[in-house]
Amino acid sequence: MPRFDPGKCDDGCRRCVEVCLPEAIRIGGSPGARVEVDYGRCIACQACVEACPTGALATSQDWAFGVRNREDLVWAQALTQPAAERLGGDIRRVFGRSLHVRHVDAGSCNGCESELQALGNPIYNLHRLGIFFTPSPRFADLLLVTGPVTYAMRGPLLEAYAAMPEPKFVMALGTCAVSGGTNGGGYSGGHGLEGVLPVDVYLPGCPPNPAAIIHALLLLVERQRQRVRQGRVIEGEPHA
Repeated sequence: MPRFDPGKCDDGCRRCVEVCLPEAIRIGGSPGARVEVDYGRCIACQACVEACPTGALATSQDWAFGVRNREDLVWAQALTQPAAERLGGDIRRVFGRSLHVRHVDAGSCNGCESELQALGNPIYNLHRLGIFFTPSPRFADLLLVTGPVTYAMRGPLLEAYAAMPEPKFVMALGTCAVSGGTNGGGYSGGHGLEGVLPVDVYLPGCPPNPAAIIHALLLLVERQRQRVRQGRVIEGEPHA
C-alpha cells in the first residue's frame, strides 16, 4: 500500500487525484492535510506513486491489514489513543479458539478467491489455527464477503446472513467489498457492504494476500492486535 506524507505535497498539484481510478485520493481531507487518502478504496496499483512529483506518495512494505472501524482506513493527521479492541462481549469466550467461516462471492473478479484458496496449502495451513470454511451458513460464525455486492447477489447474500445463528459476524474482504472498488456504484453493483450488512472487520487490498487474511481472521477472534489506525501502520508492530 502506498505511504502518504502530506508535508511533501505541492500546493495546486492534482496529479495523484487525476490518476487514481478508484478515487481513493481526494482533495480536502483532515486538518493539516491538503488531500485525503482512503485505503479502503485503494487497489495498490501504484499509479499515484508514479505520478507524484515530490515523493509525497511512495511505495512501502505495508500490508493491507484488517481494521474494526472503517474510519481507520482513512489517513488522518494525528493518531489518537487506541480504541477498545473488543466487538462487544468476550469473543474468545464465545468461540474458544475456533471459527467457522461461510464465504459468499458477491460479484468478485476471483482475485480474492485465489488468495482464499491459498489458505489451505501447506504454507499457510489455515486449519492449524482452528479456522474452517463451512458450506452452510447455518453452521457459520463469520460471513466472509468478497466482491462489490452486485444487484444479482444482494438477495442471496442477505439470505445467507439471515440463516446464520447468533452471534454472527461479517468481514468485508478486498477493496470491492469494503468500498465497491473500481466499479463501485456502477449499473450492476453497489459500494460493497456499505448499507447492506453490519461489518465487524474490514480488510482492503486488490486482493489482500493470504497472510493479511489470516491476520484479519485472528483480529476478529482477538488473537491478533489491530495494526492500522487512521490510515497508518502503527510503528513497532511486527508483521505476522
